[in-house]
Amino acid sequence: MATIQGIWAREVLDSRGIPTIECTLWLDNGGIVASSVPTGTSAGKYEAVEIRDQDPNRFLGKGMSKAVQVINTQIAPQLVGKDPTTQTEIDQLMINMDGTAKKEKLGANALLAVSQAVLKGGALSANQPLYFYIREKWHMVETLKIPTCVYTMINGGEHGANNLDIQEFQIIAASHLDFPNSLNMAVTMFHHLNQVLAAKNAIHSVGPVGGFTPNLYNNTDVFELLIETAKTTPYIFSQDFFLGIDAAASKFYSGGKYRLKEREEGYSSDELLEYYKKIYDVFRVLCFEDPFREDDDKMWQKITAELGETARIVSDLLTATNAERTKKAVEKNMANTLLVKPNQIGTISETLAVIQIARKAGWQILVSHRSGETNDDLIADLAVGIGADYVKFGPPNRGERVAKYNRLLMIDAEIRRSQSETPTVQ
Repeated sequence: MATIQGIWAREVLDSRGIPTIECTLWLDNGGIVASSVPTGTSAGKYEAVEIRDQDPNRFLGKGMSKAVQVINTQIAPQLVGKDPTTQTEIDQLMINMDGTAKKEKLGANALLAVSQAVLKGGALSANQPLYFYIREKWHMVETLKIPTCVYTMINGGEHGANNLDIQEFQIIAASHLDFPNSLNMAVTMFHHLNQVLAAKNAIHSVGPVGGFTPNLYNNTDVFELLIETAKTTPYIFSQDFFLGIDAAASKFYSGGKYRLKEREEGYSSDELLEYYKKIYDVFRVLCFEDPFREDDDKMWQKITAELGETARIVSDLLTATNAERTKKAVEKNMANTLLVKPNQIGTISETLAVIQIARKAGWQILVSHRSGETNDDLIADLAVGIGADYVKFGPPNRGERVAKYNRLLMIDAEIRRSQSETPTVQ
């Protein structure tokens, strides 16, 4: 088996023009891999810490030269000569080097860049596609398949232009659509939505994550808009797709109230739950991500008890891809779906451990992008390799989002080829 010959990191820009890290890893058999890490906008207080330079004269204080130096001078020398297939041991070595609960010394961004490069190096050393390597090494799924896709169509909140309160309005492909047809539906809906917005003289520019950012009177207008758009396509609402939201409720909570455009005085926690129940009934919203702030434990339990039988209650900031937070959420029945973002915790091994906790509890898994993405498509392979139920890579728009969907198309073709099946887009 090949060993690590060298590791080198450098600054690159994410999709928002903000610095992040790319890590290149060389094997002693001549193999080379590279991986870059995303960064988030709606980062929660339970996430591991990314290290930035804080130098106002360089990239507005957001440079990552210190994290790059950590990799090149501290981490890399410790990994030379190691077998890249020993992922858990390598990750644990870096965790021990950092020695803090939230990666505050070396930085979760530095650790993850190396951890991802090691994962790719292990797959290359084993001469296996990355998704197949993950499946074979961690045995988290038997049959390889493409997860159901959750496509963002419209953005609000911090991903929009202060136009709407809810961060993401999504369409979720029905299970009878295989991935090529699911993607075809999303692309069709996205372009028809552009036309519908233009016809209404509404703003039809896109935000930093790629979704449209129209200025509407209230949040529920978006659901009407998406249903109206579907009528201009061959696809049928509640048959070919359903609706979902990433509320990112922590971001519209202030002064003891959840503040939406619909009500100037704001909503209490119980009133917001009634709001969610109404949009569930009226618009068949079947996915609620971060419906309450991460410390509103009682309301997470309530919404799971009242809607969790038929809707996905997705924990992002609540669990932060963190083992202890996930154990707590599982024990208290605070959700039924775990959202996975490796950069919330900082290593691949810890990410997989959290997934296993949720899986053991019967939760479903949703692998997600971040707002500041790169063209690295590793999370597509990760999602397939661990048998994720859902993926969320954003709209079928902007190169860093499309890169993940294109990777899923390639994986889908490889799986079908192994099964002697040819995909047909209807």
